[in-house]
Amino acid sequence: MNKPPLVLIVGPTAVGKTEIAIQLAEQWNGEIVSADSRLFYRGMDIGTAKPTREEQVRVPHHLIDIADPDEILSLAVFQQRAQEIIADIHTRKKLPFLVGGTGQYIRAVTQGWTPPEVEPDERLRGELERMKEERGTYWLHDKLKILDPEAAEKIDARNFRRTIRAMEVIITTGRKFSEQRGKTDSPYHLVTIGLIRPRVELYERVDQRIDAMFANGFVNEVRGLLAKGYSPSLPTLSAIGYRECIRVVHSELNEEQAKAEIRRATRIFVRRQANWFKETDPNITWFRVQDGVVDEIVKNIHRLVDF
Repeated sequence: MNKPPLVLIVGPTAVGKTEIAIQLAEQWNGEIVSADSRLFYRGMDIGTAKPTREEQVRVPHHLIDIADPDEILSLAVFQQRAQEIIADIHTRKKLPFLVGGTGQYIRAVTQGWTPPEVEPDERLRGELERMKEERGTYWLHDKLKILDPEAAEKIDARNFRRTIRAMEVIITTGRKFSEQRGKTDSPYHLVTIGLIRPRVELYERVDQRIDAMFANGFVNEVRGLLAKGYSPSLPTLSAIGYRECIRVVHSELNEEQAKAEIRRATRIFVRRQANWFKETDPNITWFRVQDGVVDEIVKNIHRLVDF
């Protein structure tokens, strides 16, 4: 039986995935399913570079603004919802585009990942939280590097929620976290398009995006979230940009210092994204983003599969 098609658009932050995905979806009567975990949350618009209302009108988008910042969507919940939406798009004879830079979310959908079946251990989590508070997030991540280097490579050292979960699974099972994700054959006929730019150009775009975010009211967006009662300790508000803006609101940093911190953290994040989608991966067709790239991708997709 032929598998239903799914086009993946992957690449680092600020490479241009949003506009290119929209142009491709317009050509193929497609719909976009977001695999960027930052876009799930309502009220977090400026700091996540969320597609604008105008962009979302051009092409239907899914899995954007589906939760409040204090509702943490698990990988398993995202996986189920994304697969249901993709199936519905197929039912309506349209082409789904899965778009994003969050590697684990894309893998969960396309490779049938199943998270480790380890029930949360609140006592252990509490102990790990205490150790993190006493010795710092980096200390805990350094311990993860020793126990499971592969998992540590793909988890941002500042993402203490994922670090603690990985440690919890390792301590509970005695096995590496990275070895416990089950995989199945993809249920889709995958066409994976990777977007790249020279690193210097990418960093320039990152810097321009950060400047634009602050000019468009990023600090006020964060101030508004805090005024609604959302705790600064929420995992969503520990994301790059939000944690720095919280420090601006609390007068711990000025805006220029915050921008410098965000630039540094984003460069680290870009390098970490490359661990998920490598330019040597034979399953990804890479395109440098430049004039005419959409036409080039269109020709390539037609060559790979006839939609």
